[in-house]
Amino acid sequence: MNVDASDLSRGMSRAQKEHVPTAAMWALNDAAADALEHIQDRMKVVFDDPTPWALNAFMVWRATKSTMLAEVKERPSVGKRHFLKIQESGGVRPQTGLETLMSAKLAYDGQIHGVIPTKDAKRVSYGKWSAGERNQVLSAVQSQRDARSNSTVTSKAKRKSRVGYFVPRSGSNLSAGVWKRDAKRNLTKILNFTTAMPKYDPRLGFYDGAEEVFEKRFPIHFERTFHKVMARS
Repeated sequence: MNVDASDLSRGMSRAQKEHVPTAAMWALNDAAADALEHIQDRMKVVFDDPTPWALNAFMVWRATKSTMLAEVKERPSVGKRHFLKIQESGGVRPQTGLETLMSAKLAYDGQIHGVIPTKDAKRVSYGKWSAGERNQVLSAVQSQRDARSNSTVTSKAKRKSRVGYFVPRSGSNLSAGVWKRDAKRNLTKILNFTTAMPKYDPRLGFYDGAEEVFEKRFPIHFERTFHKVMARS
């Protein structure tokens, strides 16, 4: 989002022209803030209860008189694998840290790429998978892998394996994933395993939306900031 101050000062007096750069700089930053608010509002529509981490992935890089350029862009802390990149442009989602960790710990004979919590997985705020249950699952599948790798499994380990989380062997009647068995032998699926990574269609519309907001709001902001800076002179 940038402007040419000379375009804005046509037809003005010399005194008025002196204040155009300041007014334009303020207006650019205000319009960029509107664009940022727009994308955050879009997230609340597109996503189900987005986390603060997602909502704060972007920030305003403010214009100065020398640059006359304001940008809404990713924070430096946002990595290349941030899920919003895929939501904006579409494509195949990279593996998450959890999926990489699960692959390393699993006692599973089949192929696994994606790990997706089911509706029966425990959720906390913003719909995130419970860290407590996640740690229990990781511990259980690690123990299961260790048990399978040992030729001798104690009766205590066998009794323990009857309750808790487990991954069925390939070819089992149970679908691929992590299951939970309670004391009454009831089974509940907690995680789905997929053999292909989820693929997303473009859905966020950040860039188009930001441009529309800028074109609409900048003239309004410039008129206000110009009158403000003139009143101060």
